[in-house]
Amino acid sequence: MTYYRNIYLKMGVKMKIISIFISFLFLSFSLNAETIKYWTTEEQPARMMKQVQMAVDFNKASGHNVTVIPISESEMGKRAVAGFAADDLPDVIYTTLQYILPWAEEGIIDVDATNEVVNMLGASTFGEKALGMASYDSKFAGVPVDGWTQMVVYRKDLFEEKGLAAPNTFDNILKAIDALHNPPNMYGFVAATKTDENFMSQVLEHVLLANGCSPVDSSGIAEMGSACVEAIDFYEELAKASPPGDLFWQQSRELYFAGKAAMIIWSPFIMDELAGLRDSAPPTINDDPTSPELASKTGFITNFAGPSNPSGAAWADVRFMIITDSANTEVAQEWIKYAVGDGYVQTLSIAPEGKFPVRRGDASDSDKFVQAWSSLPVGVDRKAPLKDLYDASVINDIVAGLDVAERWGVKEGQLSAASKVINSQIINREVREVIDGNKSASDAVAAINSQISDID
Repeated sequence: MTYYRNIYLKMGVKMKIISIFISFLFLSFSLNAETIKYWTTEEQPARMMKQVQMAVDFNKASGHNVTVIPISESEMGKRAVAGFAADDLPDVIYTTLQYILPWAEEGIIDVDATNEVVNMLGASTFGEKALGMASYDSKFAGVPVDGWTQMVVYRKDLFEEKGLAAPNTFDNILKAIDALHNPPNMYGFVAATKTDENFMSQVLEHVLLANGCSPVDSSGIAEMGSACVEAIDFYEELAKASPPGDLFWQQSRELYFAGKAAMIIWSPFIMDELAGLRDSAPPTINDDPTSPELASKTGFITNFAGPSNPSGAAWADVRFMIITDSANTEVAQEWIKYAVGDGYVQTLSIAPEGKFPVRRGDASDSDKFVQAWSSLPVGVDRKAPLKDLYDASVINDIVAGLDVAERWGVKEGQLSAASKVINSQIINREVREVIDGNKSASDAVAAINSQISDID
């Protein structure tokens, strides 16, 4: 996501070098081998090199070739639709959740072939919720590859000093704010309040999901009810415990890194930064920006719950591989089986801090991929494996977040409708009205309902 890190480097000469390297590699492959095309949104040069190496290793294992083609996330939807119309699709695509169901409906995905891969690998080896996001007509239209969840990031050491329960419920968070909020030295929370930022959209969805609030049902856009009023009231309390102004990801991270915030909501892309492994985002809690001190004092909550939804939820971003309608089906299936099987650790190594294993293990070892992933080095300017930075319980907890992964519209089959509501930023603006004291939560929900009913 664009606000968590510098998303895409300018490719320029680097991409030309990669293209030449790819061409050289494939010239050395067997002339008798079959070749498939693979589109990937992991287009940064370092990540491309890792994927090219995977293609080389796959060739050695199978005799088949894979041409790795980078496609920017922002262009993927348009490119796929155009390729489908021109009968010029690749064989396999690595993509985001938002395209899975629409592409299945349009015929871009060979659902039967993709579903077969899930069954070959074993549906039970995948996180149930992550796999369910790709459910289509009693089949799976995408093979889950990796994912991450939003997390409540909190000062575990301060919670322990005060005898506070972990911030896994609305009530526990409010009690922690009462105990720890002491501005300007310490803010109880840093909420997202900048209405035109996707960061606020994601944080709000995470909080509202936690209380079972959604703007859609199985019929499409639906009225938001009492659970939503309750969640927005709670969010107002988070904002009261935050600094004033338009707050987004940058302020959240900076205040937490400076030791001036007890809790924030962030993605796992913060985990290497907390340990002082990235010079562009150093912890400033002490005089040593490379110190892992803050990481050792930090806890993470993925699944948290509101009073109307005791089971809770976790907002998640899950990425999938799909087989297209025009694919060389057999080779495409072999490539995905490799990428999420024998080559899965390589797949996760592309960016371990943001690629939680949605497949924990296989029939021989139900936890082997989690263990291997936790040993992969993370960081930018310095490297260290997550298991050396965080306790095993932390590793297990953040991966388990994918077991309760949710997104508006997924289980209802209305992801497109939910996306339209999110993109309108109506909810962001009305919640900000509550934060600014201009409306009550119930009035804001009424205004949201009135406005989203006009969305096509």
